[in-house]
Amino acid sequence: MMTLKSIELSSFKSFGKKSLISLTSPVTCVVGPNGSGKSNIVEAFRFVLGEQSMKSLRGKGGIDLIFKGSKGLASANRAQVAIIFDNSQKIFSFTNSGIGVSLDYDEVTIGREVYADGANKYSINGTEVRLKDVVDLLASVNVGSSGHHIISQGEADRVLNSSNKDRRIMIEDALGLKVYQYRIQESLRKLDKTLLNMKEVQALRREIAPHLLFLKKQVQVVEKAVSMKEDLRGLYKTYFSTENTYLENQTKIITHKKRILDEAVLSLEDRINKLKEFSVKGDDNSNNQYDSRIKEHEHKLSEVRAGRDELTRALGRIEGVIESIEREMRKVSDVKEVMIPESKWREIVDGLKQKIHDALHLEDLPEVVKILHSIREHLESIGSSLHHESSGRDFDKELEEIRSERDIILNKLENIKINESSILRDIAMIRKEEADAQVALRDSQRLLYELMREQNEAVSGQKSLIFEEEKLSLIKSNFEKELAEGAVIIGREVLSYAHERVEGEINRSSQEEILRKIERIKIKLEDNGGINSSEVMREYDETVARDSFLAKEIDDLGKSVEHCRLLIQELKETLDTEFKVGVEKINKQFQEFFSTMFGGGSAFLSVVMDHKKSRKISKEEMEEAEVEEDEQNELGFERGIEINITLPQKKVKDLHMLSGGERSLTSIALLFAISQVNPPPFLVLDETDAALDEANSRKYGNMLESLSKYSQLIVVTHNRETMSRAQVLYGVTMDASGASKLLSIALVDATTYAK
Repeated sequence: MMTLKSIELSSFKSFGKKSLISLTSPVTCVVGPNGSGKSNIVEAFRFVLGEQSMKSLRGKGGIDLIFKGSKGLASANRAQVAIIFDNSQKIFSFTNSGIGVSLDYDEVTIGREVYADGANKYSINGTEVRLKDVVDLLASVNVGSSGHHIISQGEADRVLNSSNKDRRIMIEDALGLKVYQYRIQESLRKLDKTLLNMKEVQALRREIAPHLLFLKKQVQVVEKAVSMKEDLRGLYKTYFSTENTYLENQTKIITHKKRILDEAVLSLEDRINKLKEFSVKGDDNSNNQYDSRIKEHEHKLSEVRAGRDELTRALGRIEGVIESIEREMRKVSDVKEVMIPESKWREIVDGLKQKIHDALHLEDLPEVVKILHSIREHLESIGSSLHHESSGRDFDKELEEIRSERDIILNKLENIKINESSILRDIAMIRKEEADAQVALRDSQRLLYELMREQNEAVSGQKSLIFEEEKLSLIKSNFEKELAEGAVIIGREVLSYAHERVEGEINRSSQEEILRKIERIKIKLEDNGGINSSEVMREYDETVARDSFLAKEIDDLGKSVEHCRLLIQELKETLDTEFKVGVEKINKQFQEFFSTMFGGGSAFLSVVMDHKKSRKISKEEMEEAEVEEDEQNELGFERGIEINITLPQKKVKDLHMLSGGERSLTSIALLFAISQVNPPPFLVLDETDAALDEANSRKYGNMLESLSKYSQLIVVTHNRETMSRAQVLYGVTMDASGASKLLSIALVDATTYAK
């Protein structure tokens, strides 16, 4: 069984601070002095479960439900109540699966907030929902919107003071039978509407009957043209399908040709532009690029050859020096050896080495030549002086040094020769590139003339296609004109003929022959008034179809009327059966509770038929009135519920003769009996035992223990006997801050404290 775990109040009425009431025991009592806020807890239950009547919540608007502040606490801008249910057995569910709230939790929390402007916000497990969703969820655990799971002292008095009819309405609501009343009422409205529709349809059919007769005579006049129209339809079918196929084929052919020619023109134009650009660049290159490159290389060649000539001349001079030294050496072989001081010949050798060194590191040939001349002159001066020296001369060393200089010059000449060959090869390659470029230029110009010829042919083809397109456009215009005339004469169905394709080759002569036949038939139809015959036939067919439709509509409405009557009868029978069964169940519980309260006696409810009072009722009362059985309405009777009781050891049977305590016990027994027919998961009892004495309070307590086996009880009371039946007591008091405060204690602990 689903249990109520707790309820939490925050800034609701007198509860300025957040207050939590744990409701895990079968019977929980709420006690406290008057004005402490006990009844606000009951109203919190009504509020969070969706109560919409501010009167039932003892307020005029949303602001009356919000804590207004006190000396010690500030006022709030909203009130909130949350109620937590145990869902470990997963019994909560929605009839509508599209709400988007998961119920796969061990707890289900329903919350409601109200703001000062009266706006309300509902939530399930923290997700904002509609009031409709909350009602749907509560209905899955037998907590309805009628409020019979919350019983106040006024509710107990009302059940006895109500009329027989009002009691019946209360019991039907408690038994969950109001849905049948709504369905019966809805079916009756549907029946009235269907009967009204049937009358309107019958009137429409009578209205079109003379016009239908007139159209029949008109049809006889145009029937002669039907055969010609059929022939025309066949010709149109052949002509339109063939002509449209021809137009589509020709359009595709022209489009294909045009696309190819357009692509060819664009491609040729692009290639021609590139070739023209290449020709211009080729002319520029042939006039400038190659000449400048050749001149540059020839200039380098001239410089290299000039250097080579200088080195050759220097080499000749060195060769002369060598020959001179060799001659001197031959002469000296016959002469007495000349001795030269060491300091002298060292000075000569060092001077020659320095000059040769300078010559080897110079790139400028004139400077090298100058050094060689200097060496020669120096050597000549040394030779002449040696003839006058008395000391000897070292010709071998001088010859070796001069030969070394000659080798250096020979190496440089070899390098110059290699460089000269490289420059000559580069010049030859440039001349070959120039020749190749000239050949390529001539080829590109020849290709350019060929592409320009092809471009002229493609442009000519484009102009021819324009003429073909204009010719095809004229054929298409005539085709569309004929198609429009065919739609007027035959109907818009001929438009579909144009979408049919014809296979094979199309003969234009055959098409022209078919078109001539079509023209002849159109002339004949016009002479016979056939042009308007389609409108007459269409109107006749529409009128016949309309009449058939109305006849079928009348038949369908008749079936709907019969179905509504059967449904109303079934609903009335179901309502009557469910009501009788419910009353029997209530009577069984009523007798048990009544006997428990009074120690015997009898109590039961009986269904009575009361005379209806003839009075004027408002439109609102008409809308809220319950649907009655036809037979009862015709006879002026309505069904009601009468309470029948017999007290033990008394002959009192009239409710008006009961004392205040007896009336209270009777009403409590009846309300408890009603609640046990379809037990809710919890019951809230608000001081329903206020008028009971000590003895009756014990009986009331016994009933509470019996009820707690089926429903969880939350009891607001001042009665000590009632308190003793609870497992947990909650005390409500008004603290120094001016807000309601909760104190809780288990009954076992309370007994200990009392001792």
